[in-house]
Amino acid sequence: MTQYNIDQRGGLPIEMQTLLRDYPREAWPDHPNFARQIQNWMGAHQMFRQLSGLVKDTTESYLDADSSLDGFAEKLGVYGNLLVRNLHGHHHWEDHNFFPELMQADARFEHGLDMLESDHVVLDTLLDDITGSANRAIKLSHLDPSQVKDEAGALHGSVEKLEGFLARHLSDEEDLIVPILLHHKLRG
Repeated sequence: MTQYNIDQRGGLPIEMQTLLRDYPREAWPDHPNFARQIQNWMGAHQMFRQLSGLVKDTTESYLDADSSLDGFAEKLGVYGNLLVRNLHGHHHWEDHNFFPELMQADARFEHGLDMLESDHVVLDTLLDDITGSANRAIKLSHLDPSQVKDEAGALHGSVEKLEGFLARHLSDEEDLIVPILLHHKLRG
């Protein structure tokens, strides 16, 4: 698998935009092959963006003393769990089910799909960092509340990295995959 540095990528590499030029993003909703399954998949991506925003906002609210420690720990447990579990499940399904299907449909996109799988390795690391900080913050809320702010600060930094990552990765993923689906009439 080829490794791609997502921090140095400013979007989907030009060599991977072959079908995107024929199927631009603004035309997707009106395309006859833009099926409900594609919309649901993109809806999951929007949910991940929203959940990462909720975790970040919850953490900022606590750090700014706009919410209580108990409220922070409770919301973090709910939103953090939803974010991490759903992202892990989603990208696992993509790597093992969805991406192989796309490779069978159009081998020209092997490098693009390798790039997305490389991104998923980075995503696992980011999610591990968030899980560790969130779990420590929640445990400290019961054991030593005086240390929660430091852990919440670390969590906030990790969630900001995740938000930047998701903005690039999910957009790249959609720009690569939706044109393949439309072109080959998949998931209809």
